[in-house]
Formats: sequence, structure tokens, C-alpha cells
Amino acid sequence: MLIVYFSSATNNTHRFVQKLDFPNVRIPLTKAEEPLEINEPYVLVTPTYGGGVSITGENSRPVPPQVIRFLNDEHNRSFIRAVVAGGNSNFGSDFGLAGDIISKKCKVPYVYRFELMGNEEDVEILRGGLLHNAQTLGLEPHEPVATL
Repeated sequence: MLIVYFSSATNNTHRFVQKLDFPNVRIPLTKAEEPLEINEPYVLVTPTYGGGVSITGENSRPVPPQVIRFLNDEHNRSFIRAVVAGGNSNFGSDFGLAGDIISKKCKVPYVYRFELMGNEEDVEILRGGLLHNAQTLGLEPHEPVATL
């Protein structure tokens, strides 16, 4: 099961993804890096930017621009099967908002949200849920059913 993720320079999302212990690949931090191309189904893990805008009423851009660039590539977008978002619960209804937006735009389930770099319970819940629901999410090959 492949995890594609973006993590800013704080590396909070990176730390969380490493604890999941699934194969993973990071979306580049800068435009100078080679763009990422994915050729298999994956779960996207992303932080949420601009928390607290629902409180301030300011214009929000919760999905990191690097994630938008990655998903604007139709080939990459065709393999997304689920989204997970990180955030900060101090931002109320904006907590994990990037996951809501990506879920709606890409028509995939938003399966989990975690705070900052997550904790052991987050890792256990998400890892178990992904393993349990891998086939339903289209994340593992389906074995052909023998016919008689």
C-alpha cells in the first residue's frame, strides 16, 4: 500500500507517515525538484494550511500549493484512493480542512484526520483501518475468483 504525502519544512507530516510503516513517497517541497509521477493506487496524506480562517473570515488556501500541483496532473489524480489530513485542532472547524476539499474534488473518501505529527493511537487507528479496508479502497490487487 503506497502513501503519497506532502510535508512542509516542519516535517510533522513526514514524521507521522514514517510511523505508519508503509511504502511512501514525498511530494517535492520546491518547484526546482523533479515533479513526482505516481503509477499505482495510493493514499494521500497532507497537512492543512491557513488554519483559523473561519474565525477571521479571511480567504483560505488550506491545500498546500505543492499538493494542488501534484493533483492537477490528471495521471497522478487518477490513482488517488483516499485522503488523510493533518492539522491543528486549535483552528476549530478548519481542523484538517484540506482533507475535506481534496475528498470532494477528487471524489475519494476522507478516511482520517490527525493533529500535528499524530500520536501512537492515530498511527494504530489509521494503519489498522487502511489494512482492513485496503481492498474496498482499491489499494491491493484483487484475486480472481475461481469459477466452477
